[in-house]
Amino acid sequence: MAKCGFCGRELEKGTGIMYVYKTGKTTNFCSSKCKKNLVDLNRNPIHVKWSERYKK
Repeated sequence: MAKCGFCGRELEKGTGIMYVYKTGKTTNFCSSKCKKNLVDLNRNPIHVKWSERYKK
């Protein structure tokens, strides 16, 4: 199983969004919310409280 590139949740097979960078690197996301936070807004997941990677 794959993990979300932003929040770290497990993705079931056939679900989620795959984002391909210009360099050819791929990242999987569980929702458009995660994609927007990482790609568009350039946020770090350890600073976002709702992600599973959040550190206090």
